[in-house]
Amino acid sequence: MTRRATDNTKALDAFIAAKTEIDAMLERLAALSAEHFETHPDEINWGHVGTLNHYRAKLREITDSAFKEGEYAE
Repeated sequence: MTRRATDNTKALDAFIAAKTEIDAMLERLAALSAEHFETHPDEINWGHVGTLNHYRAKLREITDSAFKEGEYAE
């Protein structure tokens, strides 16, 4: 029995589209971080801390999954 070559063009296109979107999000986050998340040291309050902790938790879940760390460790 011969095996047909699989055409992964659509999957590759979808992968590249998702990667491009992720890259754009990472660039925006890096720029926002460089601007200290649009805060000034004199204005920092616990609400800002809570917001950053929320962002950090979401990013930690992503990095743990991507790098097989934390709850995703094998």
